[in-house]
Amino acid sequence: MAVGDYIFTFNRFSQIARGLGIVNLLARGRHQTIMLGPVGLMLLLSLLINITACSSKGSAPVYTRSTTESSRASSGVRRNAPAQPLRRKTSLTYYLVQSGDTLYSIAWRYNLSHELVAVWNGIKGPEYPIYPGQRLRLKPPATRQKRLPNHSLKTQPVPQKKNVVSRQKQLSRVPPAAPQSQKRKKPVKKTASLKSPQQGKLNKSIKLKWVWPTKGRVVQTFSGSDQNRKGIRIRGDMGQPIAAAEAGKVVYAGGGLVGYGNLIIIKHDQEFLSAYGYNRKLLVKEGDKLAKGDIVAHMGSPNRGGQPMLHFEVRKQGKPINPLPLLPRR
Repeated sequence: MAVGDYIFTFNRFSQIARGLGIVNLLARGRHQTIMLGPVGLMLLLSLLINITACSSKGSAPVYTRSTTESSRASSGVRRNAPAQPLRRKTSLTYYLVQSGDTLYSIAWRYNLSHELVAVWNGIKGPEYPIYPGQRLRLKPPATRQKRLPNHSLKTQPVPQKKNVVSRQKQLSRVPPAAPQSQKRKKPVKKTASLKSPQQGKLNKSIKLKWVWPTKGRVVQTFSGSDQNRKGIRIRGDMGQPIAAAEAGKVVYAGGGLVGYGNLIIIKHDQEFLSAYGYNRKLLVKEGDKLAKGDIVAHMGSPNRGGQPMLHFEVRKQGKPINPLPLLPRR
């Protein structure tokens, strides 16, 4: 490119720069001075700021990843995944008592005998007091076997004379044998000892004569293999009276057990408990003593707008049993 072309290009560029306000051309006598205009000053200022930011001393922050985070990253878990809400888990070995719980309701929830739960936790009856925040054991404590110290037995020679003397002393202390003419007395058999405590409980349980807790048609029967069919369901009318199937004592009345609604549990003896669920209104409270046929509640429904029915359940030593064989035929 010729020199004239360079001069023309420079002049053209200077004209464009002056037109945009980047530079200004000032004439001082025979000399011309080029000064930055307002736009040029702004461009220069932004350039200086960028240079200062890039040349600032310091290094990027370095974070040390913990072992837990590295293990999560290696297992494919996303670090930015949303945190899950904390859920209170109930151990199979222990249970934390909540407000409104009773020993009977806790044992009922886990299909256990209330007497066993009381023994495992050192709770005395017949009231079985518990308090919120108490940790109850739901399994029998493990029995620890005591280990005997392993001492090495050292055999030492024993003088023969001492053995002979001790043997003679033992023979001298033996009482004389009784004459054969004496008759031996025959042991007397006690008939009372033949009955075990369990047989006594069974005999007491046989005296229970159950009645139907309410009127209606059985729409669901018992199934030992289905956790959702631990009792029977009797369909009726909303507000229909619910009666105690046998005499007993109310040991729980409330809505703390999930899946039962407003529930009443009655203790009849050392073995049998009965439960009445899905009630609209409870008419008794814990500690009330009931006679057979006493009205304890009004019938409700499992859910809002559902069919009115009663969930009736019987437990023997903490285990659900079929209540139909206990009830009289209609």
